Amino acid sequence: MSIISSSIVELCVFKIENNKAYFLLLHRTKEEKVYPDLWQFVTGSIEKNEKAADAALRELKEETGLLAKSFWVVPYVLSFYNAEWDSVNLCPFFAAEVDQSAAITLSDEHDDYVWFEYDAAIDQLVWPSWKEGLRIVHEFIINQSKSGNMHKLF
Repeated sequence: MSIISSSIVELCVFKIENNKAYFLLLHRTKEEKVYPDLWQFVTGSIEKNEKAADAALRELKEETGLLAKSFWVVPYVLSFYNAEWDSVNLCPFFAAEVDQSAAITLSDEHDDYVWFEYDAAIDQLVWPSWKEGLRIVHEFIINQSKSGNMHKLF
């Protein structure tokens, strides 16, 4: 029987520059065992006794050197099946706004980053769940839907 796991978080990072949103995507190195040579959001594992939101903020710092100035729980959970582990994975999804001038320091698992406009970011993402997560961030947070601030943590 497949197991259900929730041990990974995903974080959509954005900045606002000249009243326009730019979304950060990280490029995984070709040497990475899982999903090499792929553009992705900040992604990482939840450590033992760690809350998912805390894991997302920790991964932001570890993978980019950035700190969030605003942070949201996105009303969306990404899901995927891992055949190797026979597990259905449910991943809490978050969004963080960072300072437009903050410098990025990449972790060893990434070799590049780009700040994409919305349409270009959608084109770079390969998984439908990532595209849907970005769409929700764009609609509810960037375009300030009525419910956008209901899930803002700071």
